[in-house]
Amino acid sequence: MNYLTLEHITKNYGDKKLFEDITLHIDKGQKIALVAKNGSGKSTLLKVLMGEESSEREDKKVILHKDVTVGMLAQDPNFNPSDTVIDTVFDSDNTILQAIKDYESAMILGKQGDELQKVLNNMDDLKAWDFEVKIKEILSRFNINDLYQEVGTMSGGQQKRLALAKVLIEDPSFLILDEPTNHLDVDMIEWLEQYLSQPNITVFMITHDRYFLDRVCNVIYELEDGNLYKYKGNYSYFLEKKAARREVESATMDKNKKLLGRELEWIRRQPKARGTKAKSRVDAFHDLKDKTSGAKKDSDFKLEFKSERLGKKIVECHNVSKYYGEFTALEKFSYKFKKKERVGIVGPNGVGKSTFVKLITQEIKPDTGKVVVGDTIHFGHYHQEGMQLNEDLRVIDVIRDIAEEIPLGNGTKLSPAAFLEKFLFNRKQQQVYVSKLSGGEKRRLYLLTVLVTNPNFLILDEPTNDLDIVTLNILEEFLIDFPGCLVIISHDRYFLDKLTEHLFVLEGEGKIKDWNGNYKEYRLWKRDQTSNERLKDNSSSKEQKEKPRDSAPKMTYAQRKEINKLEKEINKLEQQKEEISKKFNEPDITPEKIKSYSIQLNEISESIEEKEMRWMELAELS
Repeated sequence: MNYLTLEHITKNYGDKKLFEDITLHIDKGQKIALVAKNGSGKSTLLKVLMGEESSEREDKKVILHKDVTVGMLAQDPNFNPSDTVIDTVFDSDNTILQAIKDYESAMILGKQGDELQKVLNNMDDLKAWDFEVKIKEILSRFNINDLYQEVGTMSGGQQKRLALAKVLIEDPSFLILDEPTNHLDVDMIEWLEQYLSQPNITVFMITHDRYFLDRVCNVIYELEDGNLYKYKGNYSYFLEKKAARREVESATMDKNKKLLGRELEWIRRQPKARGTKAKSRVDAFHDLKDKTSGAKKDSDFKLEFKSERLGKKIVECHNVSKYYGEFTALEKFSYKFKKKERVGIVGPNGVGKSTFVKLITQEIKPDTGKVVVGDTIHFGHYHQEGMQLNEDLRVIDVIRDIAEEIPLGNGTKLSPAAFLEKFLFNRKQQQVYVSKLSGGEKRRLYLLTVLVTNPNFLILDEPTNDLDIVTLNILEEFLIDFPGCLVIISHDRYFLDKLTEHLFVLEGEGKIKDWNGNYKEYRLWKRDQTSNERLKDNSSSKEQKEKPRDSAPKMTYAQRKEINKLEKEINKLEQQKEEISKKFNEPDITPEKIKSYSIQLNEISESIEEKEMRWMELAELS
């Protein structure tokens, strides 16, 4: 079933071409991602999908199936600041959502008698109990627990999580998500991966999270130079096919350059006045010149800044503690950073990651202990709330105000203009005012204001938010060769795995675990630990069950409904597991299919395990 069709879609802003005559089809069950450089028109294309922007061609087609409901997550949610969380979440015409809102309010207000019975009857009539369980799970997954908190008192990240929760709770048939993983911690991202991977969910998203792309998406569209390229596969497949496309383009480019040389020689011989045949050949020459000048140079971008020499003493933390009232951000932490150290800092939102790096840079003082910084250390600190660019300056002037020349590691120097080109700001974009840049372009420019100072101790606090994949690749190439110390706070697992060698895992209550390895290795270890703890808990529960008890907790109506639902879901997953296992016996099975089946089998097995654990928890209540 086709959900949405776009045909002959063209959009320009002034003389800037965003996209031209593109076509896009979205069918039920597809998980589609749109990737492109910042400023290429990704968000504009989403607005065209939603009918908020129109195409400039008269023969355009934007057809949404009449039975399809659409849920949109924008980059910057717009809520009434005086509304509470419960008002925001249940602000919908959906009768089931209204019934659940009435039920939640009745529970919180402690209603009794006929008033409560009326609410319960309405929940029964609408069969809303399963939906109520789902809503609570979604809100808890995104750490939204206070239903009566005013939205205006929430941070920007909390509001983005609230917006995502609201879209999922409304349960539309078609989801359009703009950077859904921004402001989520890794546990939230991994839960969202599983949620969106359900076969009945159709999604079109913009995201730079490459693990997320690889595990969720089955179609990737790339918007490049106004054209839309389609790849039927995940992120790994996209990389393979894009590389192949680049090779074809490179061969074509070499041929075009030879043709261009011959045409250039011909055109220089022509007199001023040209006939019709000559004019057509001149036009063809200019077309060929445009094609040739469009050669891709992504692989040529490399940043090699010169950093100050590191002395023997880097940064030392001696029994450092930091408290905010009853909240403990850090307690008795000691560590000595070494030369060229590459550390990732991970942990749930709100556990104190940003506080930790501000203690290192001495932006804030510890309550106990001390931080000693070596004399040669020059910090570069990219942090989430630090983007304060002068909107009235041109891009080139932002860099010129910091440095007229940028020294490189090989002894040469770059001008601000050449430096900006290395980070995908061409000469034309350098003359644009900061106020005209997209959100991702502003973040890219802010990152350059940090790098251009040539730090030898670089701290990046969520640097990947709103940066496109091309920019991330360039940044990663630079950071791989960065000669100083590197500390990264990020929810981007791909970014962490590629760049860090060990982790500081903030576990809460001021505790930090020093993990020797990358993030993927840590998550595997953590998963094993969780499984072992569950087995111990189940064993303990069985022993307790064998002992006589005076009274046992009774299962609620909602819990009975949940356990019935779990049994159905487990049976269905077992059937899917059996069907996929049989596919391994296919005579014409390819390595690609083996990989795909293995991933599916692993995901289903994990889902079965989780549901069985939950079933056992509920069964203990019966």
